[in-house]
Amino acid sequence: MNSNKKSHLKVPKILILVGKTLQFFSVKLTTLYLARLFTTPIKHKIPKRELEMDKNSIHEKLLIPGNNKEIVVYQYGKSDKKILLVHGWSGRGTQLVKFSEALINRGYSTISFDAPAHGKSFGNSTIMTEFIASIIETDRKFGPFEAAVGHSLGGMALLNAIKKGLKINRLTIIGSGDKVKDILDDFVSKLGLNPEFSLHLKQHFEKKYNEPMENYSAHSAAKTIDIPVLVIHDENDKEVPVKNSINIHNNLKNGELLITQNLGHRKILGNPFVIEKTVEFIIN
Repeated sequence: MNSNKKSHLKVPKILILVGKTLQFFSVKLTTLYLARLFTTPIKHKIPKRELEMDKNSIHEKLLIPGNNKEIVVYQYGKSDKKILLVHGWSGRGTQLVKFSEALINRGYSTISFDAPAHGKSFGNSTIMTEFIASIIETDRKFGPFEAAVGHSLGGMALLNAIKKGLKINRLTIIGSGDKVKDILDDFVSKLGLNPEFSLHLKQHFEKKYNEPMENYSAHSAAKTIDIPVLVIHDENDKEVPVKNSINIHNNLKNGELLITQNLGHRKILGNPFVIEKTVEFIIN
């Protein structure tokens, strides 16, 4: 079976059925249902390849100001030269373990965390603004960081964190999303619902958080960033199309683009070439 198909997450049929049923009765109830699904990550069991990092890292709980949510932070390695690693949606602080091991071998240490409602962190729901707040507070407590590496939503969050004042020298983003509208459109499409619910969902979040959702689009943040940024994406990524990273790269002042093949959205995190390219980019 193609590795990309393996990594392409399918929506459970029961969730699709509930959504399709609700849309015939109430726009409001359907929108609230979608908002709940959209902000609820799936907590996966930690795989064997991440157990050593989980066991040998120092775990510390950190309270995030503003939302009063507590996250679990992983300190791995003992160097004062620190790199921040940020996982994506439904990921874990140990998910970028191969990057962490490679960086430690080159004299660095890494700091990562389970975002709110992810991994060992408390809660059931979260949203990108809480990823960004977690990055900023982790930097305040454990920084400064030489560089950062972010996967998927973690890449989007890091771009926005830099826009909000995070100071690092270099950034690598892998399989990052871009336009919030595209993410909402894809989410509604996967549930087989009327496309109009993407707009309803957008309006729901904008009313709740009192700001335009597109403020958090990655390409918008990219325009404000001066540091070197390595943008990596697989052309066969079925979850986040490669066009996202191409657009982000096109809006960077100092960007480098690496497009891989046949690695999909998650297998790319274990690819030796991608890891070495990232480490060399951070060191140089």
